Amino acid sequence: MIDADAALTYVASGSVRSPQQATLPERLKVLFEGVQEVIELHRPDAVAVEVVFVNVNPQSTLLLGQARGAVIAAAVSRALPVAEYTALQIKQAVVGQGHARKEQVQAMVARLLDLAQLPGPDPADALACAIRHAHESRHEFSARTNRGLAVRRGRWVTS
Repeated sequence: MIDADAALTYVASGSVRSPQQATLPERLKVLFEGVQEVIELHRPDAVAVEVVFVNVNPQSTLLLGQARGAVIAAAVSRALPVAEYTALQIKQAVVGQGHARKEQVQAMVARLLDLAQLPGPDPADALACAIRHAHESRHEFSARTNRGLAVRRGRWVTS
């Protein structure tokens, strides 16, 4: 018998990769379908994404915005709420200051989630966004932490 809570007691991270030679529409399709697969596999209650700001390269900002749109569309197509946070908000929640370096975010994500090794920079950013959402939200993750539960090695345990 599977405990219903046990199905929600882990943290996962990874990447959706598309072929570099693919066209932009093909890459966005791979991203959209990859996110839908992740949603189907893990059945999250919500999706959190980072807000994109214009940076030094406007072309990169535009491409990132399109990728972000594919992720949001995949979540909304599965009727999931989408929360958005700035990089400053995410770093503040995880490291304690909004101008933290990537290495600091990686180290704190590993520490907060009691991971055996440091996640890569991109998975660490995604996990940090999820941590920010957990701090912010009033959904089940926050309710569990308020009931004396905590995440250790990616599993819910009594604190």
